Amino acid sequence: MTDAIRVSGPITGTDKEMSFEAGRLAQLADGAVLARLGGTMILATVTAAKSVREGMDFFPLTVDIEERAYAAGKIPGAFFRREGKLSDQAILICRLIDRPLRPSFPKGFRNEVQVVGTVFSADQENPHDILAINAASAALMISGIPFDGPIGAVRMAYTTEGEWVPHPTYVEGDEASFELVVAGRALNDSVESDVAIMMVEAGGTEGSFERYAQGAPKVTEEVLAAGLEASKLWIREAINLQRELVREFVAVRGPLPPFPFTPVVDYGDDVFARVEAVGSARLAEANTLVAKAERNAALDAAAAQIAEELAGEFEGRAGEIKAAVKALTKQLVRRRIVDEGVRMDGRGVADIRPLSAEVDLFPMTHGSALFQRGETQVVNVSTLAMPRMRQLVDTITPDEYRRYMHHYNFPPYSTGETGRVGAPKRREIGHGMLAERALVPVLPSEEEFPYTLRVVSDVMQSNGSTSMASVCGSTLSLMAAGVPIKAPVAGIAMGLVYDGGEYVTLTDILGSEDAFGDMDFKVAGSADAVTALQLDTKIDGLPADVLARALHQAKEARLQILDVITSAIAEPRPEVSEMAPKIVTMEIPVDKIGEVIGPKGKVINTLQQETGADITVDDNGVVGTVTIGAKDGRAVEEARRRIALILDPPTAEVGAVYEGRVVSIAKFGAFVNLLPGRDGLLHISKMAPLNGGRRIGQVEDVLELGQALEVKVDDIDPQGKVSLSLVGDFPEAEEGRRPEGRRDGGRDSGRDGGRDGGRDGGRGRGRSSSFEDAFEAELAGEIGDLGPGGPVLSEGEGEGRRRSRPRRR
Repeated sequence: MTDAIRVSGPITGTDKEMSFEAGRLAQLADGAVLARLGGTMILATVTAAKSVREGMDFFPLTVDIEERAYAAGKIPGAFFRREGKLSDQAILICRLIDRPLRPSFPKGFRNEVQVVGTVFSADQENPHDILAINAASAALMISGIPFDGPIGAVRMAYTTEGEWVPHPTYVEGDEASFELVVAGRALNDSVESDVAIMMVEAGGTEGSFERYAQGAPKVTEEVLAAGLEASKLWIREAINLQRELVREFVAVRGPLPPFPFTPVVDYGDDVFARVEAVGSARLAEANTLVAKAERNAALDAAAAQIAEELAGEFEGRAGEIKAAVKALTKQLVRRRIVDEGVRMDGRGVADIRPLSAEVDLFPMTHGSALFQRGETQVVNVSTLAMPRMRQLVDTITPDEYRRYMHHYNFPPYSTGETGRVGAPKRREIGHGMLAERALVPVLPSEEEFPYTLRVVSDVMQSNGSTSMASVCGSTLSLMAAGVPIKAPVAGIAMGLVYDGGEYVTLTDILGSEDAFGDMDFKVAGSADAVTALQLDTKIDGLPADVLARALHQAKEARLQILDVITSAIAEPRPEVSEMAPKIVTMEIPVDKIGEVIGPKGKVINTLQQETGADITVDDNGVVGTVTIGAKDGRAVEEARRRIALILDPPTAEVGAVYEGRVVSIAKFGAFVNLLPGRDGLLHISKMAPLNGGRRIGQVEDVLELGQALEVKVDDIDPQGKVSLSLVGDFPEAEEGRRPEGRRDGGRDSGRDGGRDGGRDGGRGRGRSSSFEDAFEAELAGEIGDLGPGGPVLSEGEGEGRRRSRPRRR
């Protein structure tokens, strides 16, 4: 085994250091780097195909993150106890890596490249996503694969004191108001080189609006711009550390071997020149159509005409003609925007398409809404459920569950196409998580609103930024469902065209403008604070003034959208939908949890059965929390009343009569519930009236669980134990009746006559007229002859005394 090559460097403003190691693990990969931050370690490997797959017309880069459960000392919770498909978190990390890496490969490079990150150690303090971006870039830097790097990345947290903290821990991130992930590359080889921002992923944290209300500084556009500028210091440190690794690697292993590849050219210059001459006017005219379907049809027709006209001139080069038409279309669209300030659909650069919003589309849902911006249309539905419906998270992070879930669906019909329908793709997961991140800061706390929340965005039509339309629809549906969000949130997608040294920022971009532009910039927030941000650029560097101008232009658009949202529904409804469960919570002492649950869950199960409410009990070791939910509010109130009585049971009074219910049976008697949380003992010696005055052999012979009884409190001892007796009318023995159906009737008569007659001293046949005989006759008449195993006279016992013996089986 060869010696590892290792470099490390401190992180300014912290007591941490980041390190890269190469040359020891995965040496058959083109590049492999083991990165470490604290106790978190990840191995990033890169490999590239030696040739281009035939017909490949795009750059096939794939990124995978393998989160090993053993990294956190866990065993996977799935049935097979092994890792399965990527978690949503892993998919987000894959996208974070892909976005800055993809534009850093040379134009025309079409060899398949695969990046795999394997998490070997997760210290539950330092997140591994930023480490993965830096490690992937470092692995590419020592692989020889053509790559315009390195790429550096940093996560920063905005504290309640108004400071940006680099590389925060999980706890520091949760306590902050906002988190910002930034990636970029150096503009030259200098150690102090300026940094071009390439990717931003940011969002507010849970409870951040509550912190704002308590005086914490809000994250505004100015704060964000300052944070992006501040991030360059730590991005530069990561870049310089990767360059140091490359120098050490080359010093030990020698120069990096060149990676031979032939750039793929989509079209020749001669083809483009002829397409431009023949098709410019046609394509320019087609691009003036406002409606997406009409514009696409016109562009397709123009492309077909151009291809037909040039087919003879460029025989066998139809693919080049098609690619040249696409390139010319992009050029015309961009030139029109920069030169004339007019976009594909005729809008100005800062104009928003027509907006509309409505709520209450579907009667049986808890909250529904429709948001439309131009030809982009999204239906949002919010669902409220009990806390136990929250999603358990089986990952290597400290997160244990998700209380709020946003799921985004993008069916093929939304673009007028056919395609696969089924499990969500990575793009859908990413868009859903972006919309979720935008709403999390304004959600009420679990203590304030103890519901699990799920929002689903179904895209009906798509022509630009359905993710931001999902944010707007989420606000509408949550307010319609009665969720007391802290403020309405809206989102807008921005674009940028850079041509001839001029930057033009576009508001509310179309799908084509996204593809043809130089920046995709999405901002979500309330009227006075940003809640989420996503930015991807394709150019080297974004001047601070251009970024600041784009942020303020986005805010103006956001305020317009918020006006439309609040016109549809001004504020959250005061009550949740009648279709949603009504939920209340109660805090109880930990030592009372057992009383609420009862032995083997008897008490809580009885409460649920009798009230119809769903009741759960949790505790954090300090205090217990009882959550009660039901669609019928009266059921919730009744369950809460009963639990309150269990916690503070009323006191029984001596001499008072209560209608009770048997809750437990023992050898010496039965426990009867008199009041919520208050039971008393009915001793077996006091149960004779239930057996016609006869002695009871077993309590189960006369009582059963759940049986109703009227009882009187005879005594309450100093320890609070309650002694009970029976109250009410019970059957008496009937004179002169003989049991029917007895097989031993004659034997009893003779025996009773000879013995009892003398004892009675003239009272006649006392046995035949006793209470026991009368009761036995009545019993036999109801359930039949008890047979020889039934009760018989006990020899040597006095008049009227009987004993029971087991029945034969």
